[in-house]
Amino acid sequence: MNFNEEINRIGTHCFKWDKMEQLFGVSPTDGLAMWTADSDYPTAPCVIEALRKAADHGVFGYSWEYPEYLAAVQWWMKTRHGWEVETNSILTSQGLGNAIALCIDVWSDPGDPIVIFSPVYHEFAIKIKKTGRRVVECPLARQGDTYVLDLEDAQSRLTGAEKILIWCSPQNPSGRVWTPEELRRVAEFAERNNLILISDEVHHDLVFPGNVFVPMDVAAPAQRNRTVTLTAASKTFNIAGQRTGNIIIPDPDLNAAMRQRLRTLDYGPASLSVAMIAAAYSPQGAEWVDAQIAHLDANRNLFDAGINAIPGVRSLPLQATYLAWVDFSGTGMSFAEIEARIRDQAKIAVSPGPSFGAGGESFVRVNLATSRARVAEAVARLQAAFSDLQ
Repeated sequence: MNFNEEINRIGTHCFKWDKMEQLFGVSPTDGLAMWTADSDYPTAPCVIEALRKAADHGVFGYSWEYPEYLAAVQWWMKTRHGWEVETNSILTSQGLGNAIALCIDVWSDPGDPIVIFSPVYHEFAIKIKKTGRRVVECPLARQGDTYVLDLEDAQSRLTGAEKILIWCSPQNPSGRVWTPEELRRVAEFAERNNLILISDEVHHDLVFPGNVFVPMDVAAPAQRNRTVTLTAASKTFNIAGQRTGNIIIPDPDLNAAMRQRLRTLDYGPASLSVAMIAAAYSPQGAEWVDAQIAHLDANRNLFDAGINAIPGVRSLPLQATYLAWVDFSGTGMSFAEIEARIRDQAKIAVSPGPSFGAGGESFVRVNLATSRARVAEAVARLQAAFSDLQ
């Protein structure tokens, strides 16, 4: 399990490295791609072996049903997260971006307002706008290094026309792991306002020691009739390019509505992707994930120590994900100057905080799912770029 292996991804149609110059003005030849959320090291050996076995078979024709895949998803959710998932509640989508768009499409109409809590994964707002709906942004409250709920403020922003609440757990970009009590409060908020609750839990496996992730469906069973949970092996095992995710819907009526939409669209998962995920959701995959978390834990400690040594800069302590959330507000600089120094002096492509909505104005998000040496290099570059603050 060599998480420090640096594989050259340039020229492989890699979004993270091959689009960084176009999007951020940082050349991949001398820059570091530390923005979009995928990892730079190989996936688990058991996943690679499953793909090799499928390739050796040599026939890639039509396939029908995937009981091994469904059983693997159930095993993973039970053993890793204490969540009993019924077979019939598991539907598949073409990744979680597609799942979010499907949920918006099935349970709302153009023009409907949809609720999000910001700062949050920028694709929530993008998908809402792309589908012709309206974003209702409810800011999270900041208490020191932690984001907390402010449901009284959120309630004041609602009109009663809202149809859906899209929730992020663990929270992206802050890496916050919500407590069961907080999750219940969110579910009750959704119930009071008659909202379908979409819980995006894609980072649920990447939780650091001392923190415990609880699925929304486990924390708030009383609201199961309105809860839709989105999960995937994509972030955990770095297989986002396989474009396969789970839409887990216990409620029969909600399940039937989504199942009918998938049937209408004639969507079914690709046989290679389900074979890879079934292999990932296994004891061998679990062992690899545990080793990855240890690697990421060391990366975040290295990064935080180096970044927090820069006056006015604070990397919020992560509880989950591999995405550092770095606050530059103490520097007194405008975001344009912060961004320019990171781009032109440090030559690092990072995710700009303002894209995550209210509360992200002075932040950048930095992907630490890479080699230890690359994290150390990023720290050195950022320290040099802001050396005048020393």
